[in-house]
Amino acid sequence: MGEKMLMKGNEAIGEAAIKAGCRFFFGYPITPQNELPEYMSRRLPEVGGVFLQAESEVAAINMVYGASCAGGRVMTSSSSPGISLKQEGISYLAGSELPAVIVNIVRGGPGLGGIQPAQSDYFQATRGGGHGDYRTLVYAPSTIQEMVDLVMMAFDKADAYRNPVLVLGDGILGQMMEPVEFPDEPPPEPLAKPWATTGAEGRPPNIISSIILDPELLDKHNWHLMEKYEQIRKKETRWEIYDPYEAEIFLVAYGTMARVARAAIEAAHSRGIDCGLVRPITLWPFPERAFDELADRARAYLSVEMSTGQMVDDVKIAAAGRAPVYFYGRAGGVVPSPAEIVKKIELIFEEIKGGSKRA
Repeated sequence: MGEKMLMKGNEAIGEAAIKAGCRFFFGYPITPQNELPEYMSRRLPEVGGVFLQAESEVAAINMVYGASCAGGRVMTSSSSPGISLKQEGISYLAGSELPAVIVNIVRGGPGLGGIQPAQSDYFQATRGGGHGDYRTLVYAPSTIQEMVDLVMMAFDKADAYRNPVLVLGDGILGQMMEPVEFPDEPPPEPLAKPWATTGAEGRPPNIISSIILDPELLDKHNWHLMEKYEQIRKKETRWEIYDPYEAEIFLVAYGTMARVARAAIEAAHSRGIDCGLVRPITLWPFPERAFDELADRARAYLSVEMSTGQMVDDVKIAAAGRAPVYFYGRAGGVVPSPAEIVKKIELIFEEIKGGSKRA
């Protein structure tokens, strides 16, 4: 690794993409991710790449489709409503089995909402977001260094599975600054992509399309995609368990909220309540196996989110009735404080100490 440098999250994403061999970026401005396309507009020409500010998010995602068809490593980014506009194109990428990296620096919603940080795009990210039966691998970094590492990994996984990969951050991670390190080695050699539309001299032409009008062939294709997603589920699920005090109550949080949750855990410990943390690193696939590991001693889970409660459904599925699941969240760009979370932890502690199983 090289020397550490202080970088804003959005700019660190851009440099990580370039280090990973990304040479094409198509996007459209929207707060709070604007520093990322601005950074790429300067850096990509320096490394022989192409930056283009499209006329809209819809145009940008279709440019991503075209560059991926030609075998390029390509990325786009946006924030919440901009990602909504890209959903049809993301579905086309998945249906055509095309690799790409899509970054969402989440802002508050619904509608235009506000530019403050939020986690209210969880459903959109983990349920496909667009039309049809498809999934995207979803990474949720909680530090700028992890954001760098996961963005670089995202390009490799997108190529390996021929599928779009989503990196889900929030306005805090996009705007904050932390020291980061990048690998010293040069970008990897481009992978062989015999399926790409790179010219048909000496070989039959490649045809890339997501339209399959024969229902039997479409059925076969969709089950093929499902088999691929199952391989992603088996091999790519990532999580962290933070359990310094051999806890019985576990918070579940990702991204920025995982950082706040750690502070709440320490504050609760000072009050005589020992907690741990389950931090999903992949939101899809959701780390259900983490909950299997804790099944023998977890007496309660608390899903902590910057939303009205979207991840809590997945926590309940993963807990599988073995322990009650509680929720605490703030919406509209308000970040819950450790003190707020500790108050909720104290209520849960009183309930489980009294033998209550109310979820």
